[in-house]
Amino acid sequence: MKLVFVLECANSITNGTGATCHRFAKELEKLGHEVTMVCEKPADPSTFPFRYFGLEHYKFPVFESLILKDGFNFVKCDPKVVYDAIKGADLVHLFIPFKLCSVARLIAEVLDVPVTAAFHLQPQNITSAIHMGKFHFANWALYLSFKNYLFDHVRHIHCPSEMIKNQLISHHYDNNVFHVISNGYIPYFHKINVEKPAELKDKIIVTMSGRLAGEKRQDIIIKAVSKSKYNDRIQIVFCGKGPKEKHYKKLAEKKGLANPLIIKFCDQEQLREILSNSDIYVHASDFEIEGISAIEAFACGAVPLISDSKLSATNSFSLSPKCIFKHGSWRSLKKGLEYFIEHEEERKSLSLPYQEMAKNLTLDKMVDKMVEMFEAAIKDHQAGCDIAQNRVRKKDEKKKKKIFKTLIKEGVIDEMPANIKA
Repeated sequence: MKLVFVLECANSITNGTGATCHRFAKELEKLGHEVTMVCEKPADPSTFPFRYFGLEHYKFPVFESLILKDGFNFVKCDPKVVYDAIKGADLVHLFIPFKLCSVARLIAEVLDVPVTAAFHLQPQNITSAIHMGKFHFANWALYLSFKNYLFDHVRHIHCPSEMIKNQLISHHYDNNVFHVISNGYIPYFHKINVEKPAELKDKIIVTMSGRLAGEKRQDIIIKAVSKSKYNDRIQIVFCGKGPKEKHYKKLAEKKGLANPLIIKFCDQEQLREILSNSDIYVHASDFEIEGISAIEAFACGAVPLISDSKLSATNSFSLSPKCIFKHGSWRSLKKGLEYFIEHEEERKSLSLPYQEMAKNLTLDKMVDKMVEMFEAAIKDHQAGCDIAQNRVRKKDEKKKKKIFKTLIKEGVIDEMPANIKA
């Protein structure tokens, strides 16, 4: 298949969605499929591993610095670039419900190319950045906006977890077929025999990897350890970067961590070594569509302590009630940490079952399911079962006319396509 992946930040893997996009693309190419990216132009095209159609960066008013800190970016949506990328494709896969994906969807419909989409962006990822993550109305409004803008036009949707599928159902995403497929982790992450650094040899290493952001709640880990009777024995390691980095360093000093907080953005080799050395992995997020970082951690032998938040899918991986703590509660997390420190044999006995469970979530197993979704979408499209094929919206037709008038003006095409309704 000739596949087109549309994602603004596919030029970077510091964003979780960008990393997922790359992982799936690499596995699909191993199976013989051709993957083309539509994204922001890479800073160094010679190092970008995929065929791509690049777009110029769009500097978002007011919130630009915050958006970049979160590892995302916007682009100037050039219809010619998007058209050239999609022309001749077998399927277009959309990642984020913003303008670029909307334009790609409209062009694909005119070119008679089937479209699928993924739900990678929880509304809380946006609202928590502006300190409104717990405002029900704001999150509900975003679910509705995402639905109206993109997902109500695309039949087949990739959901990385049952939790997010159930959220979409509860928010009346009634026209979709959901495919629950883990984003998968790379089998490179497995337990390796490596000694702890000399300075950490006698420490209990407690790790969390991922973006340093408000909704990830790394602050709870700092508070729990600082209040623990084992404060002097615990070394916290945060693997990642993000807008809260400076705040967490100051918080660690303020709360009186006995051992200085370690924050480092790691490559895969460094991350695997740290996770293999970790005794406990904490996943404290209030909101999480899946939690690949947690899977990587327990694949490397670290026993997880996971937030019980109903809006986090990660707690579905728990193999013991002892591996769950009350979300948002440093006291509950402190209790869990102290329990596993005091019951070392029980903690070690859980490590192997977690490693075995991880083997069922490898990327190579998940990519086969993605191919099945793409094939189902193509089959439905050929049978005339797509949402767009059975519902003409005046607003969509106006947008299509505007896009294709631009393409005519630029000399890309000679005349208005016949399938754009008057």
